[in-house]
Amino acid sequence: MSNQENDLLSRRNAIKFGVASLSTAGMVTAAQAHKSGDSIQTPFVVAQTLIPIAGSDAEFPVRRIYCIGRNYAAHAREMGSDPTREPPFFFQKPTDAIQFVAPNKLVDHPYPSLTKNYHYEVELVAALNKGGKNISVEKALEHVFGYALGLDMTRRDLQRFMGDQKKPWEIGKSFDYSAPIGPIFRVGQVGHFTKGTISLSVNGVVKQKANLDQMIWSVAEQIAKLSEANELFPGDIIYSGTPENVGPVIRGDVIRCAIDNLPDLSIKIV
Repeated sequence: MSNQENDLLSRRNAIKFGVASLSTAGMVTAAQAHKSGDSIQTPFVVAQTLIPIAGSDAEFPVRRIYCIGRNYAAHAREMGSDPTREPPFFFQKPTDAIQFVAPNKLVDHPYPSLTKNYHYEVELVAALNKGGKNISVEKALEHVFGYALGLDMTRRDLQRFMGDQKKPWEIGKSFDYSAPIGPIFRVGQVGHFTKGTISLSVNGVVKQKANLDQMIWSVAEQIAKLSEANELFPGDIIYSGTPENVGPVIRGDVIRCAIDNLPDLSIKIV
């Protein structure tokens, strides 16, 4: 096995077993440098992002947050693209963008800095407990641990400004508290979501409403497509896209999100 192959294997093992890897050319990896049971010293502690699992004291550890863009045809058109010709594309949010929102609670959500056009996007979220590369569509749902209701909050003016300049638009998507989410419900509790109403209201007025079967790319297809580009791992979650009629909110507005068979998610912009 080549040095490059050994390095790749070590990095994958480090991820799988929760060991940080610092490998570069000529540097010993953490997986090689430390034996199991060794006490590892660090200059500070980085908190693990966890999402409560419904009906349990356990919590789901988040490794990566993937989001699919423009996955409902009407939303793709309102954002200026043609869904009949566009392959799926994905972006990521940092794990600490998560803001947990408990059911039956109205949680304060801070209006972010730098924006004057702050948008909501309600989404179904799939949480994985198995990983893999080049996963087939037929086997993709075997990798899903459960589902949650989530919001992909967006600084739309910053996203559009960066997009117009053909620059990355993480500043519009990947900021603090940009990923509100409810508890994760195991597949055994709620089944797989291939259809059902998804909706969002602002101050009691319905703004977004669609059926999950209107997604251009199903959850299974999203997993398969993602695994062509990246090896997926347990702890990855996927925000599966939003319906049309995204729009702005201001301080004082109350957002309420719903998906059939999941508890509502409610936040107040402050």
